Parts: sequence; structure tokens; C-alpha cells
Amino acid sequence: MIDNITFKDANIEDLPIIVDIYNSTVSSRMVTADTEPVSIDDRLDWFKEHNSSKRPLWIVEYEGEICGWVSFQSFYGRPAYNRTAEISIYLHKDFRGKGLGQKILNKAIEECPKFEIDTLLGFIFGHNEPSIRLFLSFDFEKWAHLPQVAELDGIKRDLVILGKKVSSL
Repeated sequence: MIDNITFKDANIEDLPIIVDIYNSTVSSRMVTADTEPVSIDDRLDWFKEHNSSKRPLWIVEYEGEICGWVSFQSFYGRPAYNRTAEISIYLHKDFRGKGLGQKILNKAIEECPKFEIDTLLGFIFGHNEPSIRLFLSFDFEKWAHLPQVAELDGIKRDLVILGKKVSSL
């Protein structure tokens, strides 16, 4: 059982490890639509969009070691959507498949009321079966299927949007 997991608000000094973990997923063509690694400078504006009171970016540690990160991002950038957020979870390759995603997603859902979020969205490639299974296990539902909207290495890929009402604010 995984009990020794902690979450902390990311600071700018964490950006290199956040980028490293993100970049470790690029070559798999399973998680991100980026086709080349990104730089720290590429992620500065994205980092600055997060804040601990409404749209946190957390560093996740397991047994004292950074194992991943999770972010909440505003959806669509209009005020009417302020209670909706997109969640992204990225794990270091050494920590994937160990059940940490379940702990992270559970914590994220539990914390949503504090951030005035009542709807969570996951944007997941249709071929990313492990992530889809994870979200479905938390009662996310398939709210959209965008067929062949991405192209990775000449292969057209679907995007699935999974959603969940997480509170009744």
C-alpha cells in the first residue's frame, strides 16, 4: 500500500524537474501532443498561470523522492468556466504503474472544493488506455470523443475528454 506520499505547491526551483518528467513522456506518444521535448523557458508562462489558491501545481513526493506532478488548469479561459478545471498528472518513469496515479487523482478530487472547482476534465489520447482506466475508475465519464484530431509520427490519434462533477458548490 502506498501511504508515504506528499504534495507541495511547486515553486520556480521545481520547474526543471517538472519539465524533465514531462519530457520523459514525449517519446511514448501516449501522453502529450508535444512531439519534441520542451525547454524550461517554454514552460515559464504555463508555470505562472498556476496559483496555490485556485489553480495549483503540485510536486508529488513518494518516500521523500519527487515522483511526479499534478496541475489544475483553467478551462477555456472565460469567467463562466471558473469552476471547471483540466487536471494533468505526470509521473517519473520509475514510478509509473505502482498505484500512485490513484492516490494523486483521489487527492486532487478531494481538494477541488477548496479551489472552488466543481467539474474536473481530463484530456486523454484515446490510445492511452492506462490513463483512461484510471479516470474511469474514479467515475469520470466520457463527455467527448474527438476522432483523429492529433497526428503523432504520421498516425492519426483520437482525443477523449473525460469529465466528473466533483462537488456541489
